[in-house]
Amino acid sequence: MTITDNSRGTGPRVPSWAAGPPRRPRRGLVASVVSLTGELLITIGVLLALFVAYSLWWTNVQANREAGRLSDHLRDSWQSGAPGALDTDGGLGFLHVPAMAQDVLVRAGTGTKVLNEGVAGFYEKPVKSAMPWDKAGNFTLAAHRDGHGAKFHNIHKIDVGDPIVFETKDTWYVYKTYATLPETSKYNTDVLAPVPKESGREKPGRYITLTTCTPMYTSEHRYIVWGELVRTEKVDAARTPPAELRD
Repeated sequence: MTITDNSRGTGPRVPSWAAGPPRRPRRGLVASVVSLTGELLITIGVLLALFVAYSLWWTNVQANREAGRLSDHLRDSWQSGAPGALDTDGGLGFLHVPAMAQDVLVRAGTGTKVLNEGVAGFYEKPVKSAMPWDKAGNFTLAAHRDGHGAKFHNIHKIDVGDPIVFETKDTWYVYKTYATLPETSKYNTDVLAPVPKESGREKPGRYITLTTCTPMYTSEHRYIVWGELVRTEKVDAARTPPAELRD
C-alpha cells in the first residue's frame, strides 16, 4: 500500500461529498429592493384591474338594474291612467335609437347622480332644454358612454339619416339625424343652443341633440349628434311603435 503524505494538513481530509451544499451568498440590497418593487407593482396591477372591472362592468350591472326599476315604474304609471302633473323626476319618456341598439329612460338633469342610474338626462343647465312638444327649441340629452349603464356607448354608430325616436305617454316623436360632431370641447355650450348653428341650422325648429364623452373611456371631449323632428304619431292602445322601430 502506498502511504499518503499528510504533512500539509493537521487533520484528516473531509470528503467533498460530506461537506454539505455550498453556502448561498447573501442577497444584496439592490436585489431586495428590486424584488419588493416587483411585488408592489404586481399588487398595484391587480388593484387597477379590479377597479377597471368595477368601473366598466359592475357599475353597468347596478345602473341597468336601477334603470329597469325606474322604467317599470314609469310604464306602470302610464298604464294606471291616473291624472296629475308631468313628473319629470320619475321619467319623461323613452329614447329609442336603433343604431345604438338602446332604449333609454330619460329623466330630468344631467348630474352624476342622475346619469349614474343608467338613464339619459335632459339639460337643465347651462342651457335649458326644450321639451319635444314645444313648438320650437332643442331637446338636449346626455348619458354616459362607459360605465354606469353606458347608454350612449355606441353613439359613433349613428349616421346622417338614421332615426331617433322619443316616446312619451301619448306621443311618438320621430326625428332624423342630420349632422354629427365627433369631437368638441366639453365647454362648448353652443351645441345646446335652441338653434344649434354649429350643426348647420340657422332657423328655429324642433331639434334633438345627443351628447356624451369622447374618446371612449375618457371625459376629455364631447361627441354630438343632432336630429330634426320629421313627424309625430299618437300612441295607440297597443303602443304600436312607428315604422322606424319596426324594421
